[in-house]
Amino acid sequence: MDEIKRKEIFTEWIAQHKGIMFKVLRAYAFQPNDQDDLFQEISLQLWQSIPEFRGESKVSTWIYRVALYTATVWVRKEKKRLPTQPLADVEHALSVKDEARDERTDWLYEQIAQLDVTDRSVCLLLLDGFSYKEMAEMLGISLSNVGVKVHRIKQYLIQVAKEK
Repeated sequence: MDEIKRKEIFTEWIAQHKGIMFKVLRAYAFQPNDQDDLFQEISLQLWQSIPEFRGESKVSTWIYRVALYTATVWVRKEKKRLPTQPLADVEHALSVKDEARDERTDWLYEQIAQLDVTDRSVCLLLLDGFSYKEMAEMLGISLSNVGVKVHRIKQYLIQVAKEK
């Protein structure tokens, strides 16, 4: 694949699916500098993965897979303790400026941040409507494990919401 074609594909993917990247960023990085670093890392991995994309899945599925894998590796590599500050207090360097903030969305992302790395991925994929089978394939876990994780995440969110 030549460089021009690769650049066209990359530009198209980013334009059409940047929302996926923003969701992953918001769930895995909480400080503007960290979000910038993770965005660059995901972009680099996405760029490098273009020749490997065989079209056996949707582009959005591929981008999710690359972004989630990159984010989980980044979190482990950084070895940072994830902050638990409210997301409403954090300015998002990559957020859309004209988008109205929703307290419920902020609360949900705050709760997602409390989950372990794999559960965060499951939660994001579930919120985007992926099937259990698709989630299992993307995350490399069994279908039954996805079901158990989804059940536990829902129970956790219900419990935290009741305490609120």
